[in-house]
Amino acid sequence: MQEDNKKINKGILLSILIVGCFLSTLNQTILNIALSNLMDVFHVSATTVQWISTGFMLVNGVLIPVTAYLMKRFTTRQLFISSMLFLLIGSFICAAAPSFSVLLAGRMIQAAGAGIIMPLMMSVVLAIFPIEKRGSAMGLLGLAMIFAPAIGPTLAGFVIQYYSWRWLFIGLIPLIAIVILLALKYLVNVSETSKAKLDILSVVLSTIGFGFILYGFSSAGSKGWGDVIVVLSLVIGIVVIAIFCIRQIKSDDPMLDLSVFKNKIFTLTSLINVLITMMMYADMILLPIYLQKGRGFTAFDAGLLLLPGALVNAFMSPVTGRLYDRFGAKPLFIIGLLFIIPSMWAVTDLSESTTYMYLMVRTIGLRIGLSFITMPLNTAGLNALPKQLGMHGSAVNNTVRQIAGAIGTAVVITIYTVQATSHAATVMQTNPSTTADHLKSLASILGASDAYYFMMILAIAALAITLFMPMKRKAKVEEERLRS
Repeated sequence: MQEDNKKINKGILLSILIVGCFLSTLNQTILNIALSNLMDVFHVSATTVQWISTGFMLVNGVLIPVTAYLMKRFTTRQLFISSMLFLLIGSFICAAAPSFSVLLAGRMIQAAGAGIIMPLMMSVVLAIFPIEKRGSAMGLLGLAMIFAPAIGPTLAGFVIQYYSWRWLFIGLIPLIAIVILLALKYLVNVSETSKAKLDILSVVLSTIGFGFILYGFSSAGSKGWGDVIVVLSLVIGIVVIAIFCIRQIKSDDPMLDLSVFKNKIFTLTSLINVLITMMMYADMILLPIYLQKGRGFTAFDAGLLLLPGALVNAFMSPVTGRLYDRFGAKPLFIIGLLFIIPSMWAVTDLSESTTYMYLMVRTIGLRIGLSFITMPLNTAGLNALPKQLGMHGSAVNNTVRQIAGAIGTAVVITIYTVQATSHAATVMQTNPSTTADHLKSLASILGASDAYYFMMILAIAALAITLFMPMKRKAKVEEERLRS
């Protein structure tokens, strides 16, 4: 009877967490398709509007290191309900935002809630599933996490075309409220709390360090890489992050336990995670900008183009989770990257005549590749760690992913902006009679092509790192040693 009760609790717990994670991920990605629209509504540039995404990911990245402390200090129930409340309050502010700065502030508040959800959910999986079933469990979570970005762009495109971008937030409010009510009634705790102390200096250092690094990367698009502010921001950020890392290594009770990087498998999966995340987030922002600014497609058209690939990605996630349990990580990573590399190469020569169907097939190929990598990547890294480091591994994993996504987006938008400006000047020299509208769309197309070259190089680098991953038999021996 006790066992049945445990099963019921496990099912209810995971269901509520998955729905909360679905709404959080939907909220994070739903504005990607709206960036071009928001550039026109608030009269801001591409380098400014990308802060809607990079700012969200930065707050996530800054907050996630603190989640290891939060999960020791507070219960599953308290953390989940708090994160949903942040999401709710942020949605109200965004829905009523009179200016871009207020919209950005609302997104930051939403990000504070979203930052807690992902590491919390992964820690719950580590706590309630045995090591040999985590691949399948992560695959099911992946279905929920990837299904949100799958329907997000199409939903957002439809809402923007026929209603207003504000309805993207208004529509979320009742759904988040329902999840909060369900959590209050049914959510149970799976971890024990302790009176852990928060290292305030570490929080300050990580916030300043990551903030300056991201500001430097983001500002390079408008100011140029040689600008004093850009260089100074990057130098300050790197120095402060170095101090933060030294403090974590020397601390007896670190906020973020960096000893997880002593594990070879965890370190390799983290490096691959950085490269894959940079590509994934950058593509989700760059492709809609190319379609809308370069080709004149509507937001709804852009969303529809992304839908088939994202749906394939979502429904393949449970399959790749089971394949991971059976074959291990390395074969899946290699298969995935053999899909991703050609998918990036396929859009390095974009033009005004590149067909809608061509781009859709290419995006399906990219998403098939990503489905072989995203969830197995997280599972392989966390399975390689001893149980007492699982919580810190989850926090490090998510920190790495959010910061990589933010920097990747900033770098790709910077390359796009710089190259588009350069191409515009070249076109005007060779053909001075080009109209302003045609010049703008042509520059946007050529700038996007150049940015995809950079992303293809990242994919090749990820494949090179994958070759150093151990095969399943060796990884299995390591996992058994950690459990004993």
